[in-house]
Amino acid sequence: MSEPTTANATIINEKTHTDLKTSDFYYDLPDELIAQTPLEKRDESRLMILNRELGSIEHKHFYDIIDYLRPEDVLVVNNSKVIPARLYGHILGRDDAKIELLLLRNRGLDTWETLVKPGKRAKIGSKTVYGDGILTCTVTDIAEEGNRIVKFDYDKSKYQNIYDILHEIGLMPLPPYITEQLRDNDRYQTVYAKDEGSAAAPTAGLHFTEELLDRIKAKDTAVVPVMLHVGLGTFRPVKADKIEEHIMHTEYISVSEESAKIINERKAAGGRIIAVGTTSCRTLESAADENGIIHPICGDTGIFIYPGYKFKAVDALVTNFHLPESTLIMLVSALYNREKILEAYKTAVENRYRFFSFGDAMFIQ
Repeated sequence: MSEPTTANATIINEKTHTDLKTSDFYYDLPDELIAQTPLEKRDESRLMILNRELGSIEHKHFYDIIDYLRPEDVLVVNNSKVIPARLYGHILGRDDAKIELLLLRNRGLDTWETLVKPGKRAKIGSKTVYGDGILTCTVTDIAEEGNRIVKFDYDKSKYQNIYDILHEIGLMPLPPYITEQLRDNDRYQTVYAKDEGSAAAPTAGLHFTEELLDRIKAKDTAVVPVMLHVGLGTFRPVKADKIEEHIMHTEYISVSEESAKIINERKAAGGRIIAVGTTSCRTLESAADENGIIHPICGDTGIFIYPGYKFKAVDALVTNFHLPESTLIMLVSALYNREKILEAYKTAVENRYRFFSFGDAMFIQ
């Protein structure tokens, strides 16, 4: 497989002027509708079908999605894998000085951008210890928003890389709105997760089972991977009153030559490009040119999609139900429209749908 071409600069889109405010994307959500645990069977979650042409809403189960896919379509999934990125340790030589470390992004050669709590204990040069001493790290710099750049040190004769240690002593970095303990870490991974690096799961993909994917492929619908490593910015609130003033976080993306070729061939043959999740959507729109052609790429994207944005590649979207006033609900509102999305969310609340990462799904077609 050919390597993707590298982007020299962060991909951002020219902002569309809008008078919309962050508060325009608010909706009321009872706390009890926030799903704390995944369902026993992934594809038995509920699925709301939004038909943009008819303006209709249907209530199905996720395994019914196959009935809405066509043989010529291409389903684009994000195969990034969540790493057990949360570590608990202490300052070197001070067992009582506890530290919580969340790995956000690999900067190369065991150097990572991290979120440290409490930050006041993580001054430049300070050393911390994890896993009874099998992992130590030194703060080398302070990045924007107070994130710490750290350099890890460990016994390389025992561990091949940092990921081996994380799988031994790290914890899954569940979103802040999930307070229940996760019993099985695999339930916060998609069944097709491959490339390690995400600090959160691309949750729309959590509904797919191996069996459902096999049935979809047997229908001749293509299933193609792209990659976006999900960062902590996914959970950061939009603080700007006017949405066009919000500065989007950047995340690392990759689209292979092979994936780009299949997607473009399906599109040319009249198929729909169906993004599984907002992460796949942002990756595709970052990799597309003005004619909707997907190009191989790897690099950073800071693309911000909100109402007024003109989609270049994505025709339909599988997605979960998102937080009020988040960039994610703004993205889905751009694909349909804000009023219809808020109406659908109101319907979901009335019908007791489960919300957020472990919740139910929506298919906008």
